[in-house]
Amino acid sequence: MEGVIDAVTRSLLTRSSGFDWAVTEFVRIVDARLPARVFHRHCPELKSERVATPSGVPVHLQLLGSDPRALALNARQALCLGVTSLDLNFGCPAKTVNRHDGGASLLRDPRRVERAVAAVTAAVEGRIPVTAKIRLGFDDRRLALACARAAERGGASQLVVHARTRQEGYRPPAHWEWIGRIRQRLRIPVVANGDIWTLEDYWRARTLSGCRDVMLGRGALADPWLAPRIRHWQLTGERLPATPWSARAEILAAFAAEQRSTLPARTVASLIKQWLNHMRQRDAEAAQRFATAKRHTDLDALLAALLDPVDAEPASRRIADRRRPAPA
Repeated sequence: MEGVIDAVTRSLLTRSSGFDWAVTEFVRIVDARLPARVFHRHCPELKSERVATPSGVPVHLQLLGSDPRALALNARQALCLGVTSLDLNFGCPAKTVNRHDGGASLLRDPRRVERAVAAVTAAVEGRIPVTAKIRLGFDDRRLALACARAAERGGASQLVVHARTRQEGYRPPAHWEWIGRIRQRLRIPVVANGDIWTLEDYWRARTLSGCRDVMLGRGALADPWLAPRIRHWQLTGERLPATPWSARAEILAAFAAEQRSTLPARTVASLIKQWLNHMRQRDAEAAQRFATAKRHTDLDALLAALLDPVDAEPASRRIADRRRPAPA
């Protein structure tokens, strides 16, 4: 989710009820204590009294690194800046991150996971919770339970498990039943993650994993109303209608309006395409819009293409209309 879930996106996604908490993009920790401005850039919510989105959803700061000493230094720095919860990323599958000994690379040795979590837990001295996120392993699942137990021994108060190995990346299927095997052996809460795109996916993930809670990532970008849809079903048992293109276009336009005040227009256009690319994976209308929008580099032209009601017509219908004889 690097480069996608910034403060603006978090604010927009949490405007409607559904999320209990949100996590920042990871702060990359190498070998030194980072200045305050780095933490504020990743988590502007630190400047608010509650460290939450404008709608009041708590925001947890995520760290990614492998050096226990450096992680501890930065955990203390984050604590001084007012962070209310720290999350450790042992799940990132990106090759660049893994080559530099971060993210899922630590899953090859559970002892390293435990040392990293223990260092951060000791650094914050129990003043805030420390949580962790893992995958089911690096190349295979043989160490999945060992890594989960290592995070628990290190002091993690909660564990998010993405239901694939690093080698599997984001290829379906997600192995939610494996999360269930881990949950049964741990004392701390386990949260299921991976391939939750719809209300039905949510229910299957909960059923197969036995987890009470799930974490949404790409699914929340593909359908910004997925969390509210789940919450509405939890409260009422009713299914909300599918998210229309007009609602998707509205949130993209709001995103552009917020971002263009601080970022170059070309950068904002690129970010919109990145978000739209997630939407198109699960929505035919978004896929059609993406095919048109990806040609635009000018932000205003891109937004016009997204908001133009004419482009909303399926291509097959437009072709049929051209062939239909004109009325007498």
